[in-house]
Amino acid sequence: MNLPHYFVGIPLPGNLKQILVETQSVLKSHLPYKQWTHPDDFHVTLKFLGPTAKENLDTLLEELKLLENVLAFNVCAGSLGTFGNPNNPRVLWGAVERKDELLYLHQLVESAAAQAGFQKENRAFKPHITLAKKWDGGKMDLQKWKEQYNSQHSFSVDQVVVYQIFPHQSPKYKPVRIFDLVKEES
Repeated sequence: MNLPHYFVGIPLPGNLKQILVETQSVLKSHLPYKQWTHPDDFHVTLKFLGPTAKENLDTLLEELKLLENVLAFNVCAGSLGTFGNPNNPRVLWGAVERKDELLYLHQLVESAAAQAGFQKENRAFKPHITLAKKWDGGKMDLQKWKEQYNSQHSFSVDQVVVYQIFPHQSPKYKPVRIFDLVKEES
Protein backbone atom coordinates (compact mmCIF):
# COMPACT_ATOMS: atom_id res chain seq x y z
CA MET A 1 0.00 0.00 0.00
CA ASN A 2 1.38 3.40 -0.99
CA LEU A 3 0.87 5.93 1.78
CA PRO A 4 0.48 9.60 0.88
CA HIS A 5 3.49 11.85 1.57
CA TYR A 6 3.30 15.02 3.65
CA PHE A 7 5.41 17.87 4.99
CA VAL A 8 4.97 20.85 7.30
CA GLY A 9 5.86 24.24 5.86
CA ILE A 10 5.45 27.99 5.83
CA PRO A 11 3.50 29.43 2.87
CA LEU A 12 4.79 32.56 1.16
CA PRO A 13 2.85 35.75 0.46
CA GLY A 14 1.96 36.67 -3.11
CA ASN A 15 4.42 39.57 -3.37
CA LEU A 16 7.39 37.33 -2.47
CA LYS A 17 6.18 34.62 -4.86
CA GLN A 18 6.13 37.23 -7.63
CA ILE A 19 9.73 38.28 -6.87
CA LEU A 20 10.79 34.61 -6.98
CA VAL A 21 8.95 34.04 -10.28
CA GLU A 22 10.79 37.02 -11.78
CA THR A 23 14.09 35.62 -10.50
CA GLN A 24 13.30 32.21 -11.98
CA SER A 25 12.36 33.70 -15.36
CA VAL A 26 15.84 35.25 -15.69
CA LEU A 27 17.71 32.23 -14.34
CA LYS A 28 15.84 29.66 -16.50
CA SER A 29 17.66 30.83 -19.62
CA HIS A 30 21.06 30.63 -17.90
CA LEU A 31 20.97 27.68 -15.51
CA PRO A 32 20.31 24.14 -16.75
CA TYR A 33 17.79 22.79 -14.25
CA LYS A 34 15.18 20.25 -15.33
CA GLN A 35 12.56 21.23 -12.73
CA TRP A 36 11.56 24.76 -11.74
CA THR A 37 9.28 25.13 -8.72
CA HIS A 38 5.69 26.14 -9.50
CA PRO A 39 4.88 29.52 -7.84
CA ASP A 40 2.05 27.95 -5.82
CA ASP A 41 4.54 25.42 -4.42
CA PHE A 42 6.98 27.98 -2.97
CA HIS A 43 7.33 27.43 0.79
CA VAL A 44 9.82 27.04 3.64
CA THR A 45 9.92 23.43 4.83
CA LEU A 46 9.84 22.98 8.60
CA LYS A 47 9.55 19.17 8.60
CA PHE A 48 9.41 16.57 5.84
CA LEU A 49 7.18 13.71 7.00
CA GLY A 50 7.35 11.32 4.05
CA PRO A 51 4.86 8.44 3.73
CA THR A 52 2.33 8.85 6.54
CA ALA A 53 -0.50 6.70 7.87
CA LYS A 54 -3.77 8.48 8.68
CA GLU A 55 -3.43 7.75 12.42
CA ASN A 56 0.02 9.41 12.55
CA LEU A 57 -1.24 12.38 10.55
CA ASP A 58 -4.25 12.80 12.86
CA THR A 59 -1.98 12.68 15.92
CA LEU A 60 0.37 15.23 14.38
CA LEU A 61 -2.49 17.58 13.52
CA GLU A 62 -3.62 17.42 17.13
CA GLU A 63 -0.07 18.08 18.40
CA LEU A 64 0.40 21.02 16.05
CA LYS A 65 -2.54 22.92 17.57
CA LEU A 66 0.05 24.41 19.96
CA LEU A 67 1.24 26.54 17.02
CA GLU A 68 -1.94 28.59 17.33
CA ASN A 69 -0.38 30.14 20.47
CA VAL A 70 2.84 31.22 18.73
CA LEU A 71 3.30 34.87 17.77
CA ALA A 72 3.63 35.69 14.07
CA PHE A 73 6.96 37.25 13.07
CA ASN A 74 8.87 38.57 10.07
CA VAL A 75 11.91 37.04 8.39
CA CYS A 76 13.93 37.96 5.32
CA ALA A 77 14.51 35.84 2.24
CA GLY A 78 16.71 36.54 -0.69
CA SER A 79 20.21 35.45 -1.52
CA LEU A 80 20.72 32.39 -3.72
CA GLY A 81 22.34 29.18 -2.54
CA THR A 82 22.70 25.58 -3.66
CA PHE A 83 22.79 22.06 -2.29
CA GLY A 84 25.16 19.50 -3.73
CA ASN A 85 28.41 19.67 -5.64
CA PRO A 86 29.13 23.34 -6.52
CA ASN A 87 29.92 22.27 -10.11
CA ASN A 88 26.73 20.20 -10.36
CA PRO A 89 24.33 21.64 -7.75
CA ARG A 90 21.22 19.48 -7.44
CA VAL A 91 19.06 22.23 -5.83
CA LEU A 92 18.94 26.01 -6.30
CA TRP A 93 17.27 27.92 -3.46
CA GLY A 94 16.58 31.30 -1.92
CA ALA A 95 18.00 31.63 1.58
CA VAL A 96 15.74 32.40 4.54
CA GLU A 97 17.09 34.21 7.60
CA ARG A 98 17.86 31.90 10.54
CA LYS A 99 15.99 34.10 13.00
CA ASP A 100 15.40 32.92 16.59
CA GLU A 101 11.63 32.91 16.11
CA LEU A 102 11.96 30.68 13.04
CA LEU A 103 14.32 28.29 14.84
CA TYR A 104 11.85 28.11 17.74
CA LEU A 105 8.97 27.38 15.33
CA HIS A 106 11.03 24.63 13.70
CA GLN A 107 11.80 23.16 17.13
CA LEU A 108 8.09 23.14 18.05
CA VAL A 109 7.21 21.33 14.81
CA GLU A 110 10.02 18.77 15.32
CA SER A 111 8.81 18.15 18.87
CA ALA A 112 5.16 17.75 17.78
CA ALA A 113 6.26 15.37 15.01
CA ALA A 114 8.28 13.29 17.47
CA GLN A 115 5.20 13.05 19.74
CA ALA A 116 3.26 11.77 16.71
CA GLY A 117 5.86 9.06 16.01
CA PHE A 118 7.98 10.69 13.30
CA GLN A 119 11.78 10.37 13.21
CA LYS A 120 13.82 13.40 14.23
CA GLU A 121 15.68 15.04 11.36
CA ASN A 122 19.43 14.48 11.71
CA ARG A 123 20.52 17.25 9.38
CA ALA A 124 20.81 20.82 10.61
CA PHE A 125 17.81 23.01 9.80
CA LYS A 126 18.67 25.15 6.76
CA PRO A 127 15.65 27.36 6.01
CA HIS A 128 15.27 27.93 2.27
CA ILE A 129 12.84 28.24 -0.62
CA THR A 130 13.51 25.77 -3.44
CA LEU A 131 13.61 27.50 -6.83
CA ALA A 132 14.84 24.65 -9.05
CA LYS A 133 15.98 21.01 -8.89
CA LYS A 134 17.79 18.43 -10.99
CA TRP A 135 20.84 20.05 -12.57
CA ASP A 136 21.00 19.05 -16.23
CA GLY A 137 24.76 19.12 -16.71
CA GLY A 138 27.28 21.64 -17.85
CA LYS A 139 29.47 23.98 -15.88
CA MET A 140 28.00 27.31 -14.99
CA ASP A 141 29.24 30.37 -13.15
CA LEU A 142 26.71 30.33 -10.34
CA GLN A 143 28.75 32.85 -8.36
CA LYS A 144 27.79 35.71 -10.69
CA TRP A 145 24.09 34.88 -10.19
CA LYS A 146 24.53 34.63 -6.43
CA GLU A 147 26.12 38.09 -6.47
CA GLN A 148 23.33 39.54 -8.63
CA TYR A 149 20.48 38.05 -6.57
CA ASN A 150 21.37 38.88 -2.99
CA SER A 151 18.74 41.44 -1.98
CA GLN A 152 16.60 40.71 1.06
CA HIS A 153 12.80 40.68 1.14
CA SER A 154 10.94 40.66 4.43
CA PHE A 155 7.79 38.60 4.82
CA SER A 156 5.44 37.67 7.62
CA VAL A 157 5.36 34.14 9.01
CA ASP A 158 1.77 34.01 10.19
CA GLN A 159 0.75 30.47 9.18
CA VAL A 160 2.09 26.95 9.26
CA VAL A 161 0.59 24.46 6.84
CA VAL A 162 0.55 20.67 6.64
CA TYR A 163 0.76 19.84 2.94
CA GLN A 164 0.08 16.63 1.06
CA ILE A 165 2.39 15.93 -1.89
CA PHE A 166 0.97 15.00 -5.29
CA PRO A 167 4.18 14.31 -7.26
CA HIS A 168 2.56 14.00 -10.69
CA GLN A 169 0.54 17.23 -10.51
CA SER A 170 1.42 20.88 -10.89
CA PRO A 171 1.22 22.49 -8.42
CA LYS A 172 2.28 19.47 -6.34
CA TYR A 173 1.38 20.57 -2.82
CA LYS A 174 -2.13 20.80 -1.40
CA PRO A 175 -2.87 22.17 2.09
CA VAL A 176 -4.38 19.64 4.50
CA ARG A 177 -4.54 21.90 7.56
CA ILE A 178 -3.60 25.52 8.16
CA PHE A 179 -2.51 26.73 11.60
CA ASP A 180 -2.75 30.48 12.05
CA LEU A 181 -0.12 32.06 14.30
CA VAL A 182 -1.11 34.87 16.66
CA LYS A 183 -0.95 38.28 15.02
CA GLU A 184 -0.11 41.16 17.30
CA GLU A 185 -2.76 43.85 17.34
CA SER A 186 -1.57 47.25 16.22
